[in-house]
Amino acid sequence: MKTHHTRTAAIVDRISDASLVIIGAIHATVLAVTMLLAFTATQAKAEAPAKTCGGNNLMQKFAADNPERFAAIESEAAKVPFGEGLLFKLEKDGSAPSYLFGTMHMTDPRVISLPKAAQAALDGADIVAIESTEILDPAAAQVALMAKPELTMFVDDKRLSDFLNEEEKVVLAKNLAERGMQLALIDRMKPWLLTGMFALPECEFERKQAGEPFLDLALAQSAEKDGKELVGLETLIEQFDAMASLPMKFHVKGLIDTLALGDTVKDVTETMIILYTEGKTGTVWPMLRAVSDMAGQTDTASSEGYAQFEETMVNTRNKTMLKRSTPLLERGNAFIAVGALHLPGENGLAQLYKDAGYTVTAVQ
Repeated sequence: MKTHHTRTAAIVDRISDASLVIIGAIHATVLAVTMLLAFTATQAKAEAPAKTCGGNNLMQKFAADNPERFAAIESEAAKVPFGEGLLFKLEKDGSAPSYLFGTMHMTDPRVISLPKAAQAALDGADIVAIESTEILDPAAAQVALMAKPELTMFVDDKRLSDFLNEEEKVVLAKNLAERGMQLALIDRMKPWLLTGMFALPECEFERKQAGEPFLDLALAQSAEKDGKELVGLETLIEQFDAMASLPMKFHVKGLIDTLALGDTVKDVTETMIILYTEGKTGTVWPMLRAVSDMAGQTDTASSEGYAQFEETMVNTRNKTMLKRSTPLLERGNAFIAVGALHLPGENGLAQLYKDAGYTVTAVQ
């Protein structure tokens, strides 16, 4: 099995499988969902990884230990527009119906297994749109990222350690040592890359390194195999530019808070997978905020950072996805598959399609 040192070297030296994964990472008073780039050497296959990564369902824990908190989460989730369901039928006069489907960028077997209705919608579609088609061509993704190294690495005289106080350096060094790494090896990496690396369960990373496709990649491969038109709604560079535009202070705080969570990160991941398979996308954010409160990570500055994150990484991208997918919907019979957390909410894609004149119906 690959050592952590080897894994880090693969991340730094071989940008060969750029897969963007949405994972829960605690950031102060709220949970900011950070973007994870799993740069893995797909040529070097790992041993067969575990099928599940473990972790506890935090919703069950809240229900048993803190019924009031559980009720508050459920109450908040019930108010989220389009907060139930992963598949929505989009209808408008003048074109054939299309579908909007929420994905989770993971390889977990529970995620990869498509609901029957979603599989039927995919099979019957003429056009399949995903966030970025570059996931199908690691070499092209590598070239694109190498053209703008400043998005993932410090290219000037700055280092990650320059943005940490002494206490934070100790926390980071300790966590790195537990993984067989040294600060000097990763000091040039942008902190949000490390946040994603520490937030990703070990067995999930191993599955990716073993070449197992995450859901979005599986959908793209299926579309290609069936000869369907495959379209990307964003580019990898656009996604990275958005993440890199957020303040360094925000990224550093997110990294340290994620490290402070320890094994709770595995519980967060497991809970998100369960909520995803149940189609409860509107419950994810309330659950994450509850975990954040439980961890005592609350302050005004962090709330402001989260608001900027939400606007940059969710709301703005939703508008871009709407604009670029509309011509596909006008042609009809399209299958739009994007991260599930882009679907719910007042600024979510489902609501944006409704505002644009489409009848949006959840498909159970």
